[in-house]
Amino acid sequence: MSDKEEGKGLFVTADQAEVETVGAKTHYWYCRPDLVNTDKLNFVRAVFPPGDFHDFHNHPEMEEILYVVSGTAEQWIEKERQILKAGDSAHIPKGLVHGTFNAGDDDLVFLAILSPADTDGPMTVDRSQEEPWKSLRQAD
Repeated sequence: MSDKEEGKGLFVTADQAEVETVGAKTHYWYCRPDLVNTDKLNFVRAVFPPGDFHDFHNHPEMEEILYVVSGTAEQWIEKERQILKAGDSAHIPKGLVHGTFNAGDDDLVFLAILSPADTDGPMTVDRSQEEPWKSLRQAD
């Protein structure tokens, strides 16, 4: 992104999205402070192949909205589990532990918006090796 002038809008095409590969997952970043002039929003499209996941974690200073575009998500917020399909969403207040697991045979594609984007602490804290999160899915 070349034009981050304050007060000016910015178009971000699919070709301009910042692509991040994490294992077999792909994140397409369209909005975050290093890409556009914002300190309020992070916006990412995530693609998880079958069987992949973002294990239990939290965002100490950010709230998040997840919106499923296609596929099937096994979404956890704290100890509550919900199966989400295209058109479904989840709101996760700051600090709550959550995890997203591809529960289908196709790619899971979802959008995530996190706010505020600019925080003092870490964006994400892994909780997957802590109880009860470590054993939660095994209990089902």
